[in-house]
Amino acid sequence: MSKKYFGILYMILSAFCFALMNVFVRLSGDIPTIQKSFFRNLTALIFAFFILRKNHIPAGWKKGNLKYFLIRSAAGTMGILCNFYAVDHLVLSDASMLNKMSPFFAILFSLIFLKEKISLFQISAVAAAFFGCIFIIKPSFINMELIPAIVGFLGGISAGGAYTAVRYLGSKGEKGPFIVFFFSAFSCIVTLPYLILNYHNMTLNQFAFLMLAGLSAAGGQFSITAAYCHAPAKEISIYDYSQIIFSAVLGFVIFYQTPDKWSILGYIIIIASAVLMFIYNNQKEKVKKC
Repeated sequence: MSKKYFGILYMILSAFCFALMNVFVRLSGDIPTIQKSFFRNLTALIFAFFILRKNHIPAGWKKGNLKYFLIRSAAGTMGILCNFYAVDHLVLSDASMLNKMSPFFAILFSLIFLKEKISLFQISAVAAAFFGCIFIIKPSFINMELIPAIVGFLGGISAGGAYTAVRYLGSKGEKGPFIVFFFSAFSCIVTLPYLILNYHNMTLNQFAFLMLAGLSAAGGQFSITAAYCHAPAKEISIYDYSQIIFSAVLGFVIFYQTPDKWSILGYIIIIASAVLMFIYNNQKEKVKKC
């Protein structure tokens, strides 16, 4: 199979893993967001460490790449914190959809920082996705979910920046397991001071759910890192939206959640924009080959 198809398979697997992660985060209950983030990343860190050892991958970066590791890690940490906050305060599929603005931002950031070309059509698709987000965020002074929705949207922006850095590091030959290891270690170090000062006692069930969230996150991180290392964002990002389907089904079955009609309209607009952009990119590639 071509690199593109491996990228697609990794992206779908990542979407399922992240949907599971959000479920376990929600099930862990009323624990501070930063504490949830720490244990999620600690589990991923341990998992990544064993993968590095098993495959004899050296723990180090190539010359000139450290700043991109730091950008990936800082943006990724911010994205996780925002996403976890949104997951705790919004319908699961709404939180997932706002986080799934990341592929659009990955395209924009790839244009700005990686100099990957973007057409007028792609810009229009990004603008349409922004418009769709308005129906999910539903900004108003009486909307009690406005702040969590905005935080979730900011998480999507941060994740887009993180995945752009992953794409760059992958193109420079950095190994996926080390990218995950570095990010998980960075995130644990950043959140540890808060955990020491504001630790909340957890039940055995809460701890177990956070460990499961960490394992799911590790699977998602390895999969999405592999996906972006195999193919450009514009070719595979559409498949990241399968997480919305997974999240909607899991949210309904486990939490009895149903998104409102405006959120569903927002989903349709955003996913339609992504599908049209995917078709456009494929047609463009066919024309080039001819």
